[in-house]
This record gives sequence, structure tokens and C-alpha cells, in this order.
Amino acid sequence: MNIHENKVTEIPSMHWLNLIDQLGAELAANGMAHDKTDTFVSDNYLLLKKHGYLTAMIPKALGGAGVCFKDMCAILVKIAQYCSSTALALSMHQHLLAANIWKYKHEGTGEEFLRKVADENLVLVSTGARDWLDSNGTMTRTDNGYLVSAKKQFASQSAIGDLLVTSIPFNNPEDGWQVLHFTIAMKSDGIELLDDWHTLGMRGTGSQTVMLNKVFVPEDSIVMKRLKGEFPLFWNVVLTVALPLIMAPYIGISEKAMKITLEKLKAKEIRPLHTSFLLGEMYNSLTLAQVLHKDMIEIANNLDFEADEKKGVEILARKTLVANACKETVSKAMETVGGQSYYRLFELERLFRDVQAVGFHTLPEMIQQHFTGEFLLK
Repeated sequence: MNIHENKVTEIPSMHWLNLIDQLGAELAANGMAHDKTDTFVSDNYLLLKKHGYLTAMIPKALGGAGVCFKDMCAILVKIAQYCSSTALALSMHQHLLAANIWKYKHEGTGEEFLRKVADENLVLVSTGARDWLDSNGTMTRTDNGYLVSAKKQFASQSAIGDLLVTSIPFNNPEDGWQVLHFTIAMKSDGIELLDDWHTLGMRGTGSQTVMLNKVFVPEDSIVMKRLKGEFPLFWNVVLTVALPLIMAPYIGISEKAMKITLEKLKAKEIRPLHTSFLLGEMYNSLTLAQVLHKDMIEIANNLDFEADEKKGVEILARKTLVANACKETVSKAMETVGGQSYYRLFELERLFRDVQAVGFHTLPEMIQQHFTGEFLLK
């Protein structure tokens, strides 16, 4: 099967969610198998590509299905209840699309890129979270472009990625240190993947390190230049569209943990007296995560918002609170269910491993608090 040939058809939003339930058993079985072998969830990606999920959010006028941002978050929550690695990997692809859709709607740019992704059903790989404000690597000017070398870690779905969306610092002789952003084919000469994604959780995301060794980047591939180390205004857009999508899989993990816990407890004829108390704590944590995630989605407002300095601060604070609430929810599930939850055979063990990744997304808690505090003191 050629995974680039499938065209997206116009489907009502609820059908996108219902279809995930229909595919759920297969998504879950594949996810479990890949988790055991530390391999990318390629089978699940074939399924999602076949049914148009990778291009669904692209506007209909550009070849997508026009699924709104809010609905895509709901789709990721749903997928995570069957396979959290699949949902997280897909969220990385979707947040790159969302940023370009925002630019298309607000600045009239990005049409060619979005059409290409829709027409060819491409997989996008990001290194933005690891790069943050300074980025890393070396960039040397050459004829009609640059030669770049770098080590880019945590590149989700790089195992089958088509386009790498990344950045490299460059010491411009006239303007000083800048960070240049560009997109380049993953099959470009000089790009290599390391077999190093052997982790505690989210083992199926295919987040291998991408090595670039004197890769040629044409001048016309540079889409943005900014001062190194400085927080650009557009980052408020990136954070606002990215973090609700990236947190969605963790909401799905938390909801699945609650479902499993309730099923286990209801099946018992006799329950310890403290069980109801623990379950109430768990419900509170889950509710906190859900409400704050809903607030993040409302801030993004289906990509109808203006870039301003406060947006990034608001979304980052909520990300930290959602992350902590999700971890607390799954931890309480383990405690409530008891020793059974420690067995690999029992699904809570995997959910507990996977949810640990939530704190490492942009920005980790202490860095976020410092960033927020500095903003408030301006």
C-alpha cells in the first residue's frame, strides 16, 4: 500500500472520533507490540494515513478536510486511550500544521507548504522543543545556501518522517548571532537517524536523534530569521497552537487510567475503606487536568487569535498545571488499584510509564516558572 496516495474525503467531525473507536482494537494491539520492541508505531500510522488523519486539519481549499483545531485535540485524546505513543507522535505532526494554518489564515503565507503536505500525505518532524531559543548546531555560508551540522534529539516520528522542520544558529557577519529556521527533506544527503530511542515510556513514538552532517540547505528554504536567545513574538503563536495538541494525549492517558480503575473497583465485591477516598482524589486531579486543557483550547480559539506576549505565558502556565494533574491522576490510579497495577500485563503500568514524559515538553516546570516570573516583572 502506498501511504502517500490516499485522499481525504469530507467527513463530519463526529465521524473522525467514531472511526477511532472502530480502529481502536487494532491501534491498541499494534501499540502494545511496538512498546515491547521499542519500535515506531508504523502500523498505526498506516491506518491513520489511510483514513486521512494526518491531513485532516488542513483547510478544505488546500486539500485537507478542514477539521477544526478543537476537534483535532479531541481526536488526539481519543487515540491516546488506545495507544498513547501514536497520539503523541501525531500531535507533533499536527502542531506544525497548526502553526502553518495560523500563518495561512492571518498572514496569507504557507499555502504551498500546506498543499504539499495534503497532496503527498507527508509526515512532519519537529525539533523545536529541544531547540527553544538558542537552538544548536553549526551553519556555514556556501554558494546559494548553507552547510549545516547538528544533533537534534527527541525528534518524534523521525523514524518515518518526510520533512524535518528545524533551526540552526548562524553568526551573520553583519547582524551577529541569529537562529535560522528551515524545512528540509529527511532523505537529504547527510541526514542520519540514531537508534537511540530506548526509553522509560512513549516507546513507540520513534523519537530518534536526527544527525545532520554538512547538509546543504538552500537559501530559499529559510522561512524565518530571528535573534539568537531572544523570545520572538511568533513563539507565542507556536506555543498557543502546540501545547493544547501535545497535552491532549496525556488527557487521554488520564481518562483511560480512570476507566480502568473504575472497572477494576466495580468488579470487586469487597473494597478497602480508603478506596473511595483515593478515587475521589483521582477524580479531582482528572477534572483539574480536563478543565485546564479545555481552557488551553479556548485560548487557541480554533486558531482565531492574535499573537501577543501574554499568550505564551498563559498557555505555558496551564501546560505545567495540566502536566502535574495528569501525573497525579495516573499515580492515584496505581495506588487505588494496588499491586495489580505493577504488572506489565496490566495496562496501568504502561500508562504510568507513558505519562512521565509530560513534564519534559516545553517548558519543564522550573523553567516555565522562571520564564513566567521574568515576564511578570517586566
